Amino acid sequence: MPVDMAHSASPAIRKERIQLVDAANRPCGSAERAMMRRFHFWHRATYVFVLNARQELCIQVRTMSKEVFPGHYDLATGGVVGAGEPVHVAAQRELAEELGVEGVRLRPCFDFRFAEQGNHIFGSVFLARYDGPLRLQPEEVADALWMPIADALRLERATPDSRLALQLMLERGLLSQET
Repeated sequence: MPVDMAHSASPAIRKERIQLVDAANRPCGSAERAMMRRFHFWHRATYVFVLNARQELCIQVRTMSKEVFPGHYDLATGGVVGAGEPVHVAAQRELAEELGVEGVRLRPCFDFRFAEQGNHIFGSVFLARYDGPLRLQPEEVADALWMPIADALRLERATPDSRLALQLMLERGLLSQET
């Protein structure tokens, strides 16, 4: 999805330095977020699937101010990896920022490539189990809800990268649609 600067992030977020990678996922420098989006540079991102004891997935509704896929459902918590930031640290940071979830074990699952709609991402996927309260980041998350994985896959306005990551989790037997 092309970047709509009228709905883009704050100036501070746009200037955040992002880790750039080449087509083989090797670090090759950094750029401000706005430049990364504008020129569709390859970069890293994290995807944390949060499941509760009922095997329901935590789904986020993205705010309308998000640069990419505003108002869509995000099937995973996560975001871009900062310059020089290890992916597991970025995953923990995003989980704490977006949902207020801290101190949970993140299980690393796999990495994948996503290259669609102007996005060029190497995604690192994690799984977390959590049953506590959520504290949403109002700048990025309009709402959050728990739902069965099968229902999450049927959401029409889910972000395509988080949908792909979830489908890969199922294909690899790391999650099940059964409750």
